[in-house]
Amino acid sequence: MNTIDLIVLCVTLLLIVTYGVYKSRSSRDLDGYFRGNQSMPWFLVLLSIMGTQASAITFISGPGQAYTDGMRFVQYYFGLPLAMIVICIAFVPVFSRLNVYTAYEYLEKRFDLRTRTFTAVLFLLSRGLSTGVSIYAPALILSSIFGWNIYLTNLLMGGLLIIYTVSGGAKAVAYTQQLQLFIIFGGLFLAGYMVVEMLPDGVGFTDALHLSGSMGKLNVITTGFENGSFNWSDKYNIFSGLIGGFFLSLSYFGTDQSQVGRYLTAKNLNESRIGLLMNGFVKVPMQFLILLLGALVFSFYLFTSAPVFFNESGLDRLRQSSKKDSVFWAEQNFAALSVEKSNAAILYSAARKEGNSEKMAASIETLRETEKESGKIRKQVISWMKSSAPGVDANDTNYIFLRFVVDFLPVGLVGLLVAIIFLAAWGSIAAALNSLASSTIIDLHRRFKTKEMTVEEEFSWSRRYTFIWGVFCVLIACFASELGNSLIEAVNILGSLFYGTILGIFLVAFWLKRVGAHAVFFAAILSQLTVFAAFQFTSISFLWYNVLGCLVAFIGAWVFQLFARENENPERAV
Repeated sequence: MNTIDLIVLCVTLLLIVTYGVYKSRSSRDLDGYFRGNQSMPWFLVLLSIMGTQASAITFISGPGQAYTDGMRFVQYYFGLPLAMIVICIAFVPVFSRLNVYTAYEYLEKRFDLRTRTFTAVLFLLSRGLSTGVSIYAPALILSSIFGWNIYLTNLLMGGLLIIYTVSGGAKAVAYTQQLQLFIIFGGLFLAGYMVVEMLPDGVGFTDALHLSGSMGKLNVITTGFENGSFNWSDKYNIFSGLIGGFFLSLSYFGTDQSQVGRYLTAKNLNESRIGLLMNGFVKVPMQFLILLLGALVFSFYLFTSAPVFFNESGLDRLRQSSKKDSVFWAEQNFAALSVEKSNAAILYSAARKEGNSEKMAASIETLRETEKESGKIRKQVISWMKSSAPGVDANDTNYIFLRFVVDFLPVGLVGLLVAIIFLAAWGSIAAALNSLASSTIIDLHRRFKTKEMTVEEEFSWSRRYTFIWGVFCVLIACFASELGNSLIEAVNILGSLFYGTILGIFLVAFWLKRVGAHAVFFAAILSQLTVFAAFQFTSISFLWYNVLGCLVAFIGAWVFQLFARENENPERAV
């Protein structure tokens, strides 16, 4: 990386750390450390919610997802706006009225300590593991692109954010996420502008959109039906997005402490609700624009030769393997096809300006044929990668956007966009660490400790748990390669393995008032086992795990209650 880029990177990161510590220097008790003294206006709540959800994975893999699979990934978020409405009506008023630090405090009031502890442990397990993977995924990509040591990159990715999260708590998270998001969006818009600017003379934004659309990359809506039947293994379609995405969003924003902790910092109930509703309004367009950036990068590479494999360090390893002659052949043929694609793309743009539909159709047909042939070569290279370069991530989707940044963007902007990866990672990971610490001390330490702690002791333990969880997540990141190569997907699957059960417990608490603690506890265990079985023995999309887990917990609690003794069913007023 150029010296100027390194300076831009370091200055941006130090600015964020200093700003976060400065703005949160007055948080000296649990309320200040975990709820920011409930002083945040709705727009800070909104930015904190968005910053927690939009991890580095979103900005790294989002454009690459559109490049390889089109924009249908946006359907993943279609259930989110409706979920925000339900949470504002059913969840937030309960948490606000009870003045809780964590969502799981409510479960003890409604059921018992056992149910609260079980749910909190499920959250800690899923969030702790997924946060470690969230640190490792961008660190792996950065180390592969720039040749950095993976362990040092993990330490840098996790170490600096631990400093301001331990120092400042919820306020540090909220204020730094505000600044982070402004830098992130500014950098992404600048990258989008540069993509269009670097297109050949006479080719503009609308030409790029027409090209990507004609090549199937603007497939925003898909049904999931193939040959007259619904494909349950299809990950992203209108039904999995609206239904599975709704349940996922309902659990993530309604019961995951990393998000609940964000809107518990609001001044009052209305500020929490406005922040959540605005998130539902903003998130889908934001994700649409991130994916659109990927579609524009795809159009750019129609005019410019793309790498046969975007993970350059992985490709170098393959070039040095027994397949080196085959790789040379593949790259030569791939480059020749790139020239054909470039010529066809230029002809298409010229024909579109002339209004010549016949030439446009012929050019698109040529593009599709050459793209198909290029795809075959890429698949062959990937198969060689799996067999002859063990340990290399054979899925290069996550490297596409960063490879474009490094190869084509000007000095200075590269450093800014690499900083964006760090900032996006920090935004979500810092919120996760804060939530892990809050649940640990509130739901476990304080609840089971026999001796009452002073305010100073509670604050001291809160910072210790933040540090401990930070170290734990960095350690998970250092050993995350053992989890497999599909790390981006692993983050989504890890959450979905637990979210359905947790959501089911809360929905029983809200809406099945006659169900008691024993019934919901055993239903939750059955639900979790069912989801694990679905993961192990079926191929259904992970989004449906959230629906399955929730329904089993909800219906199971109702059925178990039918067989419960009357004295096991005290209705608790909360």
